[in-house]
Amino acid sequence: MLLGHVNAEDGGPGVFADLRRLSRGDRIEVSREDGSRAVFRVLKGEQYSKDNFPTQKVYGNTAGAELRLITCDGYDPKTGHFDDNYVVYAELAPAGP
Repeated sequence: MLLGHVNAEDGGPGVFADLRRLSRGDRIEVSREDGSRAVFRVLKGEQYSKDNFPTQKVYGNTAGAELRLITCDGYDPKTGHFDDNYVVYAELAPAGP
């Protein structure tokens, strides 16, 4: 699981500003401490209200190696807060070319 902001403190784009641009089948490469890379393929992205966030679905155990990318979403200009979260679900891609 990786968490990141959609915007930066200075009002510019955050590390996950373009998270919604990921589509089913897109590759995500994660660098490991040992220098190797794990490659994941995007399954889907979903937006959830913070008041109804599916904690078990997002953070729970999975049958295989999976990745979740999570950021804030649903900006309300009246309050200045993000009312939602956006989650990208990805699974470990098979080894090979």
